[in-house]
Amino acid sequence: MRISTAALTLLLVLVQSSGWTEEIAYGQAEYLASCAVCHGEGGRGDGPLATELRTAPADLTMLSAANGGDFPYWKVFALIDGRYVVPGHGTREMPVWGREFLAGDEATYGPIGGEAITQERIHALSDYLATMQR
Repeated sequence: MRISTAALTLLLVLVQSSGWTEEIAYGQAEYLASCAVCHGEGGRGDGPLATELRTAPADLTMLSAANGGDFPYWKVFALIDGRYVVPGHGTREMPVWGREFLAGDEATYGPIGGEAITQERIHALSDYLATMQR
């Protein structure tokens, strides 16, 4: 059986797009479970706990706009992770998700696997936040 180039290309596009969709769905689920309580379901800083915080949560839909139109992926990743923030830069109310995620991930997958899973969770969140930009 011979597959045409067009059919093969279409198949590859469908496979890649379905993987991307799953990644966004995973990132969205992670966002709703970990971030929406403060930042709101739509990411505008209006979650149910927003008024309880000393500092208002950021409007996550404006990260690209505040960065000259480019989504600051690695800055977002580092901020979510939080384990490598320089102490002299002040305190933060936002949880250090890298540490929070790692505790459970290490218990399930061990130290090396746990770190890999924790980083994947933070990548999924960062990828999802990139889709929320207006």
